Amino acid sequence: MTTTPEHDAPPAPTAPLAVTRPLEVGSPRAAVPTWVTVSRPGRRLDTRAAPTPRRTLLQLIGAVVLVLAVVVVLGSLAAARLAEREAVNDAAHTTDLIAEAVVQPALTDALASGDPTAVKAFDVLVRKHVLGDDVKRVKLWSPGGTVVYADEPRLVGRTFPLDAEQQEVFEHPTTRAEISDLSAQENQFETGGRLLEVYRPVWTSSGRPLLFEIYAPYGPVEDRATQLSRGFLGVFLSALLLLVVLLAPVVLGLARRLSLAARQRERLLEHAVEASGDERRRIAGTLHDGPVQELVATSYAVSGAAERARHEGQGALAHELDGLAGTVRGTIRALRTLLVDIYPPSLAQAGLAAALADLAQVVGRRGVQVRLDVDEQAAGALSDAQQRLIHRVAQECLRNVATHAAPCTATVSLSRDHGRTVLDVVDDGPGFDTGLVSDPRDGHYGLRVLADLAGDAGADLEVASAPGSGTHWRLALPETEATR
Repeated sequence: MTTTPEHDAPPAPTAPLAVTRPLEVGSPRAAVPTWVTVSRPGRRLDTRAAPTPRRTLLQLIGAVVLVLAVVVVLGSLAAARLAEREAVNDAAHTTDLIAEAVVQPALTDALASGDPTAVKAFDVLVRKHVLGDDVKRVKLWSPGGTVVYADEPRLVGRTFPLDAEQQEVFEHPTTRAEISDLSAQENQFETGGRLLEVYRPVWTSSGRPLLFEIYAPYGPVEDRATQLSRGFLGVFLSALLLLVVLLAPVVLGLARRLSLAARQRERLLEHAVEASGDERRRIAGTLHDGPVQELVATSYAVSGAAERARHEGQGALAHELDGLAGTVRGTIRALRTLLVDIYPPSLAQAGLAAALADLAQVVGRRGVQVRLDVDEQAAGALSDAQQRLIHRVAQECLRNVATHAAPCTATVSLSRDHGRTVLDVVDDGPGFDTGLVSDPRDGHYGLRVLADLAGDAGADLEVASAPGSGTHWRLALPETEATR
């Protein structure tokens, strides 16, 4: 609605500016107004929907799927390494049994010296009792790296450098296993694929040390790893699924309680708002029916006494009583304005636009010409609390205009800007130093009131002003489901 169409439209909400008064000839140039933040959202009410049992269950299922995926990946890696270690340990144990039961009892100094007869006899033993599907190659090494025996005859008598691990076995007797390096010279005849080599020291009857080494196929290691991985993952996933099944009723019950608590909180907030409105109506009614009516009666009585004194020729007394009657009538007007501030009937009955029009009429009597431009659709989408906030902020801004800038012209506009409802209050008064926003002086309660109102409602409040350049207040409400 618009009350004074002869003025230009207010500036668009997306282009912050302040209306400036025309400068008189010879006056100093007005300062350029800049925007200053008065309040940012403070304690904002969480308007998100309360968790429902269905949504909680879906979230639980999603979390379980994610956990299961992570467990499967990490568990597979861990199980593979564990299974590989177990299979390698099995191969080492098998090598120890062969060395103790078959090889070491057949070792002689002649074999260690490379005697052909001893080598041939040992070869018969190895091929009969050692070689098979689980053992693909057998070697005996001297401490100097000479192959004393190998089931591959082309290796017998050749010398290859021993690596550090093999040399350490002679110094600290133990059984070791590792993946074979098929690119090494001593493995030039190994063409059957990936192999696992296991070696340990053995001794002849006279105590001469030799290195006993077997090569086993790596396939059984992989098979064992697969078996252990499946077993490990099966047990772990079964336990996890059982935990989910046991926790599901607890989570659903908790979701129901949270949903119930959220609904109870909403009802309490609604009751609090209703109680606040009821209390405002009660106070307004008490003031109207009590002190205001008594002051009206007092005003009539004093005016009557002044008229009687005038008829009796007591002019001085009549003049004094007329002043008292005027003071009482001024107090009545102030109280009625306060009643509108406490509980504006037009806001509850006719809506926000009508309440803003009433504010315009009130400050209009104090020398402020107000132009209204209200988007009815934007106003209708606001909740009762948001309408009260806009009315309260507009009221405080116009009150400041009437107190500090009258006579002047002010524009109050309500519009939508990118999903947010925006209130602009612009005047062409003398303006003020925006440094008061960050450091308000004593007595400047209006700034504190506006900042608290906006902050508690989760709204943004800004002001642009400078001495001689008018003032522009802007309130931007947060977007809600109703205003989208």
